[in-house]
Amino acid sequence: MYWRPVYDRLFGFFELTVANAQHMKAVPGHKTDKQDAEWIADLLQHGLLKNSFVPHREQQNLRGLTRLRTTLVQERARLVNRLHKTLQEANIKLSGVLSDIVGVSGKAILHALAAGETDGHRLARLAHPSVRCPHDQLADALESEIGEHHQFLLQELLTLIEGLDHSITHLEHKIEERLQPFEKTLERLEGITGVSRLVLQVLFAEVGTDMSRFPDDAHLASWAGMCPGQHESAGKRLSGRTRKGNRWLRAALIQAAHAAGRTQTYLGEQYRRISKRRGKKRAAVAVGHSILVIYSHMMLTGEHYQEKGVELFRQRDKQQHERRLIQRLEHMGYQVILQPRPAA
Repeated sequence: MYWRPVYDRLFGFFELTVANAQHMKAVPGHKTDKQDAEWIADLLQHGLLKNSFVPHREQQNLRGLTRLRTTLVQERARLVNRLHKTLQEANIKLSGVLSDIVGVSGKAILHALAAGETDGHRLARLAHPSVRCPHDQLADALESEIGEHHQFLLQELLTLIEGLDHSITHLEHKIEERLQPFEKTLERLEGITGVSRLVLQVLFAEVGTDMSRFPDDAHLASWAGMCPGQHESAGKRLSGRTRKGNRWLRAALIQAAHAAGRTQTYLGEQYRRISKRRGKKRAAVAVGHSILVIYSHMMLTGEHYQEKGVELFRQRDKQQHERRLIQRLEHMGYQVILQPRPAA
């Protein structure tokens, strides 16, 4: 991001162009910095440089909020994993009886452990009544001889996690305030299968609401890195690996695709069919591509999401099966005329 300070300083005084280094690399030039600068200026003068997508100031600020929230969520996950490791070292099997060790019951028990409580039955009584684990089983999992070192680690980790929880909540409120003018649009887009409020916030921050910046859906998918690569040489396709795109947007779309794969919908059936043949990772990229195209189409047209249903794939399979059978009979010399059987 070395270009940002220069761009922000000169914005409004000149017509600025931020060129893609990958595009410039394909144009032959010299290797010294001074000659490269002259060569770039010459290319710009002849219109041989493509202008990169630079969002407006409000969208850049929203990006800063959503990206910071993603970073803090990832950091919180790392701290929770460290908390698991500390409990395992202290021979405390809390994760075996609680699904979330940093939930209401988990935090109450962990704070008591950090304060020096070692009696399993007293610790088990701190659990919320909604916990399904039996009291005796929970007490057995919490019986340990925790030392001063592990108590200190637990206290520090809990303090860091609670601080991150507070920061994440504050960021979420700030993001909601920025997106308040688009509340109706957000409610309409929430109908897309697998797309949550958090995913939509990332889409608004990374892609924006003005779809005219992209010529079509294919350019948008290519910019996001949600389409197969085109690595060919001498007429042979060497690799279909996806290109490097917007990693923040890509992660959100992959998350939405995995969520859609657990539903009995059109996108869920698409995910399951591709995963059988190509694997779950390729299926997630394909469904994420579909979600991005749906988002672009809904933003352009203002329409609501129309669920096609699983039956569309089954009807398509039936038609393909009919064509294959007709072709086999025609190759054998028959003339095939399809006539539906009358209902009984």
